[in-house]
Amino acid sequence: MTIRTLYFACAALILAGCSTQTGHTTDPVDRSGDLVIPQAVHIDGGLSPEQAEREVHLAQVLYTFWNTGNTDYLDRAIAPSFHDNTLPPGRPQGPGGPATASKNFRATVPDLTCELSDLYVTGDTLTARLIFRGHFTGTYNGVQGTGQPVEFNAIDLQHIGPDHTLITEDWHIEDNLTFLHQIDQAP
Repeated sequence: MTIRTLYFACAALILAGCSTQTGHTTDPVDRSGDLVIPQAVHIDGGLSPEQAEREVHLAQVLYTFWNTGNTDYLDRAIAPSFHDNTLPPGRPQGPGGPATASKNFRATVPDLTCELSDLYVTGDTLTARLIFRGHFTGTYNGVQGTGQPVEFNAIDLQHIGPDHTLITEDWHIEDNLTFLHQIDQAP
């Protein structure tokens, strides 16, 4: 089976709302169609279709959290022992970190969306290229936005735990300078 064939097989299952049942409450079948759909998926040819599907679904759940701010998705995607390896100053370590980051950023860009542009599934690692979009209508560093459009990129590396159901650690980088230029706050 080629990677392209595997991709289309996984994409068809995802779009149809199918998911591998693991018996773990954090990996339910989502038939609502509310999960983000990756624009492109690249899957390691050594993965079984079941593992690839499970890991794509896990990425969809995580990035649906970033797309919506709904922490129910975050709770379904990351382990209680989650560790952020690129923790910015002032952000709490652990599962509270992403929740705090989303809440704080949504105070600046309330209509924030997260596009999962590219997803690479390689063994127990997910690599994602993201595009965040919205409008600066909130406040940032005491400055009130006037509706300026915001669009910037981010790259995430997510490590999946040994049971292949939850993300245990991550590394991330956001294009903060582009964001600051767009809201007229660049140094």
